Amino acid sequence: MARNVVVTGGGTGIGYEVARRFAEAGERVVIVGRRRAVLEQAAADLGPRVTPLVCDLADPDAVEHAIGGLPARIDVLVNNAGSRETVIGAGPHALLARWRGDFERNVLTVVLLTESVRDRLAQGSGRVVTVSSIAALRGAGSYGAAKASLHAWNNFLAAQLGPSGITANIVAPGTVAGTEFFGPRLDEAEVSRRAARTLLGRIGETGEVAAAVHFLASPEAGFITGEILHCNGGELLGR
Repeated sequence: MARNVVVTGGGTGIGYEVARRFAEAGERVVIVGRRRAVLEQAAADLGPRVTPLVCDLADPDAVEHAIGGLPARIDVLVNNAGSRETVIGAGPHALLARWRGDFERNVLTVVLLTESVRDRLAQGSGRVVTVSSIAALRGAGSYGAAKASLHAWNNFLAAQLGPSGITANIVAPGTVAGTEFFGPRLDEAEVSRRAARTLLGRIGETGEVAAAVHFLASPEAGFITGEILHCNGGELLGR
């Protein structure tokens, strides 16, 4: 029986690959994001099992409005939407904008939606998988702090959902090619530098992170919850 899967940030990069993997497995997928054209193109590319839903997940009014477009029963929720705040400059105002922006884009986008659909998560088999970052563990200013807060929140969520047979886990990628996150910064020299920090001598691919997400969302992962699955090629060893 096909499951209902919701993937945030599903229009590009890791989210796109996650949506593709679920759709190819025969699941019904809703991809959520802010950019209508990007989402609609992704849905068209991925096929009829994928439906786009436009929503700014950091806006509580937008989330409330979008709830009606989500399935009444959600078997898998993949919290992938997030980005790094690009505000630069000196002084407390720029600092506040950077920290607030990273919190809104990486924490509120996850928490507002998850809490809003908690009563729709499939009892006894539901899965919540949140995409974090290696930055949460090695430190990276406001972005790393925002992602690290998701780890603490996931511990709370796993405890809350556990009695209902619903799992909540984190996937924490390292450097991954094929995303919009790094932009032009990820040139050949930077790829080589980052690859040298891993035990495998290379950076990751979006499909490899999607595979980790897919596993944690599978029936076989039903006894795994409150965990962080590192997907970084050994750049930072789990603990």
